[in-house]
Amino acid sequence: MLRVYNTLTRKKEEFQTLEPGVVKMYVCGPTVYSDAHVGHAMSALVFDVIRRYFEYRGYQVRHVMNYTDVDDKIINRANLMGADPFQLAEGYIQDFRRHLADLNILPATANPRATQTMDKIQAMIQGLIEKGYAYAAAGDVYFRVTKDEEYGKLSGRRLDDMQAGSRVEIGEQKEHPMDFALWKAAKPNEPAWDSPWGKGRPGWHIECSAMNLDILGEQIDIHGGGNDLIFPHHENEIAQSESYTGKQFARYWLHNGMLQLSGEKMSKSLGNLVTIEEFLSKHEADALRMMVLNGSYRAPLSFSEEIIEQAERGLDRLHAALKPALTDAPGAPPETRAWLDRQTGTAQQAFVEALDDDFNTAGALSHIFELVRVINTTRDNGATSGELKPAQDTLRALTGVLGLRLAEKKGAGEADKFVDLLVEIRAEMRKQKIWAMSDLIRDRLKELGVVIEDNKDGTSWRWS
Repeated sequence: MLRVYNTLTRKKEEFQTLEPGVVKMYVCGPTVYSDAHVGHAMSALVFDVIRRYFEYRGYQVRHVMNYTDVDDKIINRANLMGADPFQLAEGYIQDFRRHLADLNILPATANPRATQTMDKIQAMIQGLIEKGYAYAAAGDVYFRVTKDEEYGKLSGRRLDDMQAGSRVEIGEQKEHPMDFALWKAAKPNEPAWDSPWGKGRPGWHIECSAMNLDILGEQIDIHGGGNDLIFPHHENEIAQSESYTGKQFARYWLHNGMLQLSGEKMSKSLGNLVTIEEFLSKHEADALRMMVLNGSYRAPLSFSEEIIEQAERGLDRLHAALKPALTDAPGAPPETRAWLDRQTGTAQQAFVEALDDDFNTAGALSHIFELVRVINTTRDNGATSGELKPAQDTLRALTGVLGLRLAEKKGAGEADKFVDLLVEIRAEMRKQKIWAMSDLIRDRLKELGVVIEDNKDGTSWRWS
């Protein structure tokens, strides 16, 4: 039974979809005003793994991730650079798409943009006004929080407590300090659209509600994003969406923890970020995914060279388990082969049980590494390639569910055949005691990134 932690109820719940066999999942994407950092990648990786597991379990996933392409931050940066805000946003969108592909993140079913959903946004705002949940004031439109009796249910905040720390900015004509903008009147040097309330642009929160409504409908199974979005963004999405439709918006709210550098959340505003581009220039993509998989998606994740090295060591262990059998392997003893067969089946079952428990990737990895240990022991006991294949195929399949590619670091494909041939020739030289030539082959292969490992049962090799 698959169970997920629901931020709305603050407990794990059995997962049941609105439509049999279909998961409708909306995940808040980036505001595209500068280079994406590894914190953005973490959130995308978390929901990529969740999607992959749903698909492994047989669900069809309709996965929507938006791009916020009109926003105060985009406008301010464009003005500072003397650039067109739409061209600025488009450039960062294309960069982010390229990075998602680099990180082996599956493309979303749809990537809506606020600028392409303006009619739907305005229709939703008008509907909220007609229902009494919103009001126009001097070209702005605000959501009336006092009209929503459940406002604050996601974050657990009470309206009276929120009001105590809030204030009305100069020029705002709110009925209540916590009322939030659905539409903002046009200002000089800002993009603007015609509307029933005058030229202006949408507020941030209404964009996601309208895009979700347009693509996935009035109700969805999962709404996801970073836990920094719980308030006010997701709180306000619930308020305006449920006030507009009269129905529960999202059944499950899933939030990932923040990536932390030196104990602080990694963010553009703090300036303590590592861009995806910078990370990928130094490390393979699987290393970042491995970092995320090693912990709970709901917990903070520390980012440091030590954590990266730990992830890379884990990847090396996975790679090593996919090594071919020893040269001239005689075959493993029957009891060892039976042990490997049992562990292969056990790993599959335990893997599913771990991920069924709120996507416990760290637990799933522990079972994968137990299979790795048994594979390596069986190889060392003389297993042939045929004897290793079922377990190695299972290893590839399970790591594939997690999105790990286990790509060779150097060389692949056709090159492997030539390495196999050289290792075979070297093994024959060792039998004939031609040590100098044998050592020369070993050393030259090492220079090319091939590690030769000799033991009492034969020789194996791997890419370093």
